[in-house]
Amino acid sequence: QGSSVGVSKVTDEAGYAAALKLAFDYDNKVLIEQGIVGREVECAVLGNHQPQVSVCGEVVANDDFYAYDTKYLNDGQARIAIPAQIPEDLSEAVREVALQAYRVLGCAGLSRVDFFVTEAREIIINEVNTIPGFTSISMYPKLWQASGLSYPELIDRLITLALERAEETRALKTEVVL
Repeated sequence: QGSSVGVSKVTDEAGYAAALKLAFDYDNKVLIEQGIVGREVECAVLGNHQPQVSVCGEVVANDDFYAYDTKYLNDGQARIAIPAQIPEDLSEAVREVALQAYRVLGCAGLSRVDFFVTEAREIIINEVNTIPGFTSISMYPKLWQASGLSYPELIDRLITLALERAEETRALKTEVVL
């Protein structure tokens, strides 16, 4: 939710119309989803054929809704906890789901997999971000730093992965005969 604009949390009928109006200010299509109450946990994934998963991180918002303003405009309204403040067995389960999602979707290079983890320990994929942020507040490089991979090493690894992928693509022989 943090980088999305036009997103609202609606808890009653009165807020529904205002939320729709705001959403339609940004697009002519609107997605309405059931709210999920849970912790926001994220993992960074890096690799092509043998991807690796970082430690889990957690977005801890002061509000019950992590919106664009909270992430980018209101300093101190949210913090990042690395590692995530969840039990180790749950962290391992989240990391495994991140790896499975990455593989099933055929991702390569890098992705950040975002989850909601409920009190009942249900792990729900929120999104697979195939172009995660690399700003000073971005989770992706921070997760790798906490996993023992420095920013320069991360950049080197990404370049190597891109070159490997380019070489594999060049090696393909594709011919279309009509």
